[in-house]
Amino acid sequence: MNNNEVLDIVFKVSDNIEYEVDKEGLVTVVEKQDHKIQNFFRKLKFKIPMYKKTTLDKYGSCVFLQIDGKKTIKEIGEGLEFKYGEESHPLYERLLIFLNHVEVNCHYIEKLNKQ
Repeated sequence: MNNNEVLDIVFKVSDNIEYEVDKEGLVTVVEKQDHKIQNFFRKLKFKIPMYKKTTLDKYGSCVFLQIDGKKTIKEIGEGLEFKYGEESHPLYERLLIFLNHVEVNCHYIEKLNKQ
């Protein structure tokens, strides 16, 4: 896959992900913790929260809120650069690492166009 193909990838937020946006524009992903082992330990009176909350920083939130199933990685990067300028550099290296992490490890987003 060459650089142009990578920049043309489109993501969407996973259907099973819930999130909140605070007044500063920071995204908090809310994940229900209802695995059978967690439920078992709750019955034994262990204090296991029903939800895990992960708050993204300002850059991650900016990127996450642009993921709409239509924008390409290139367009998301342009939006990030427009908002944060030089602060966002090295732009695409950081953006690709973040998107890979939230797709592969967190499962917050899904690739739409398979290359």
